[in-house]
Amino acid sequence: MKEHWLSIVGIGEDGWDGLSPAAKQAVESAEFLYGGARHLAYVPTVRAALMAWPSPIAPAVNEILTHHRGRSKVSVLASGDPMLFGIGVTLTRELAPTEFLVIPQVSAFSLACARLGWAISETVLISLVNRPIEQMHRYLHPGQQLVLFSEDGTSPAAVAQFLIDSGYGSSQFTVFEYLGGSAERRRDGRANIWSVKQCGELNLIAIVCVADPETRPLPIVPGLSDDFYVTDGQLTKREVRAVTLARLAPLPGEQLWDVGAGTGTVGIEWMRSHPSCSCIAFEEREDRAARILANAKRLGVPTLKVIKGSVPSTLNGLQPPDAIFIGGGIGRDGLFQECWDKLAKGGRVVANAVTIESEIAVATWQKLYGGELVRIFVARAEPVGGVLGWRHLMPITQWSVVKS
Repeated sequence: MKEHWLSIVGIGEDGWDGLSPAAKQAVESAEFLYGGARHLAYVPTVRAALMAWPSPIAPAVNEILTHHRGRSKVSVLASGDPMLFGIGVTLTRELAPTEFLVIPQVSAFSLACARLGWAISETVLISLVNRPIEQMHRYLHPGQQLVLFSEDGTSPAAVAQFLIDSGYGSSQFTVFEYLGGSAERRRDGRANIWSVKQCGELNLIAIVCVADPETRPLPIVPGLSDDFYVTDGQLTKREVRAVTLARLAPLPGEQLWDVGAGTGTVGIEWMRSHPSCSCIAFEEREDRAARILANAKRLGVPTLKVIKGSVPSTLNGLQPPDAIFIGGGIGRDGLFQECWDKLAKGGRVVANAVTIESEIAVATWQKLYGGELVRIFVARAEPVGGVLGWRHLMPITQWSVVKS
């Protein structure tokens, strides 16, 4: 690591005394030392110029990566493990491994699991720092262990109320303040009896999810019950949705375009398949666009993006997606061709046709581009007088194809 110009040093609440000799040497040899005011206060007199993070932090990050890169010896102080939701991820994303050295400290996540006797591999870590609280919906399952990095001292009260509103008010609730330092404090209770409005600014929340008696947990597989969605009726039904997601075949880190999104069901369940999956939903109607965003928040994927307007005019300037679902406007002139041209090589298209006109369109495309055509028939048993009878949903012609 002789070539590295950047050192990223994790520091805990035990401060300077808790650093290893290598970490201390990295700080003491730096020309510029960046960090939060709290972290810089731990450091004794050093030769480096002390640079407290501004708010927002972006200008300082840009200064490190442009002005100082390869010219100065820079050290950065960060809480615990800098590569766990930390500044280390931001700083090193576009650097060669030979340019930097990361010296981690024990993370607050590890310390919390150690205090509680929880297996790290069985515990989900969520950061609320600059991230919406609604992301938690995706992880609320009976018995699930969660550790949350708080935004500030008001986070525990906000999370407790969120759990109550989500039907998990009975969950076990623990807050650790200043974990690993001399001021460490632990508070235990349940979400529905939590009364502390303001905790220490540096805190972490640990939860064991307990569903209230009337709560319906959200399944983790595609094909959520239709009544989980607020809709005007324009939605891909659960049986067809499950088949559609299987054909779209989401992989971690991939992006979907949901064209003619309606209620947003396919895009939402695409994103629920993995935390790193993303989706852009295209919807012309203002009321449906708002409904998509509301459903996305309720179902744990609040970062789903909605673009209002007609396709293909709204596609300009966007990066190629990995998959496209066409659920509305299939027969519109130019829509498919524009989507196909934008699709990345190896990307997938799935189109669901309901009308005769849209069936003609997908049959034409299948002749030109190949792929598979499948007819989907679904019937649901419903009361007919005093007995049950089959009520058929409209048949779906589904075309799926991979761009070679």
